[in-house]
Amino acid sequence: MKRKKHLGELEQMVLMAVLQLKRDAYGTSVLSELRNRAGRKISPGALFGTMDRLEAKGFVTSRLGDPTPGRGGKRKRYLTVTRQGVAALREARTAWARMSEGLEQVLRP
Repeated sequence: MKRKKHLGELEQMVLMAVLQLKRDAYGTSVLSELRNRAGRKISPGALFGTMDRLEAKGFVTSRLGDPTPGRGGKRKRYLTVTRQGVAALREARTAWARMSEGLEQVLRP
C-alpha cells in the first residue's frame, strides 16, 4: 500500500505563498509573502529546507533563473506547485475544515 505524503503547517503555507506569487516565487519573495500574509518570520534556512522537502515529495518543481549581477552572479531558484501539490493542499484544507466543524463557539473571540 502506498503511503500518503502529508503536509506540515509550514509546508502548507509555503505552497500557498508559491501559488499566490505565481511565476515570481523564489526564496526572498516567498519569505516576504509569509511575513506579509501570515505574520510568520522564518529563517532562510527553514524555508530552503521546506522547499527541498516539498520538491522531494513531488509537490513543487524548481528551476534556476539566469545569473544576475545584483546577486553576485547567483541564480534565483523559482518554484512551481505541481498537480500533486495542489491535491495535497486541497486534502489538508479539507481535513482542517472537518476537524474545525463544531468548534465555532469555542474558537470564537
